[in-house]
Amino acid sequence: MNETGSTAGTALGTTTIARRFRGFMPVVVDVETGGFNPAKDALLEIAAVLLDMTAAGELRRAETYRYHVTPFAGSNIEPAALAVNGIDPHHPLRPAIDERDALQRIFREVRRAVRENGCSRAVLVGHNAFFDLGFLNAAVMRADVKRNPFHPFSSFDTATLAGVAYGQTVLARAVQSAGFAWDASSAHSAAYDAERTADLFCRICNDFRPIYERALAAGLTDAAPDTGVAGEESGGDGARLGQ
Repeated sequence: MNETGSTAGTALGTTTIARRFRGFMPVVVDVETGGFNPAKDALLEIAAVLLDMTAAGELRRAETYRYHVTPFAGSNIEPAALAVNGIDPHHPLRPAIDERDALQRIFREVRRAVRENGCSRAVLVGHNAFFDLGFLNAAVMRADVKRNPFHPFSSFDTATLAGVAYGQTVLARAVQSAGFAWDASSAHSAAYDAERTADLFCRICNDFRPIYERALAAGLTDAAPDTGVAGEESGGDGARLGQ
């Protein structure tokens, strides 16, 4: 991660990811699946994009971690889903690993980012985040992963944020409205979609920074990290982002 844990000095104090998001670490996640049902349909690919903050206080995309996932035993795979994402789950050259291995590898990097940025917990950022979080939580339960760094139900949804900022909720149109290029031939790859979602989230957060700083100056928001869920990585729901 470039400039991991970096800070930005302003007249209002030092800005860090922990202060900007009340002790929570936004991590962008995208999944490619065999359908819409997280309990029954296969998780086929998962990508996570970490974020960091520049010395000037701009949020930006950092490292990407992506894994092909072996469908869990008895899982359903809809042909229509494969027609969209272009994945051949049984291709002999597909470098797939099991769910538990994929989750543990990603969670290891997320926990590191949470720790290095002085945060208490990760929060999933996704485009239609309920979908990605639903599949993530279902895979965590199946694999019996105990140290899940993500909040179990809070999230940042870029479909909602882009609808407010640009009047666009479709990822491709929102990304283009934010000033980024969109390569349709690369879409529906978990890594590509996660990176474009990360760029979109960072652009919206950076553009809305003056609103945040006005609220700080007026004493309408608290810049101190929320330590109420410090160290909670398993069990319990912790604190909601809105609390």
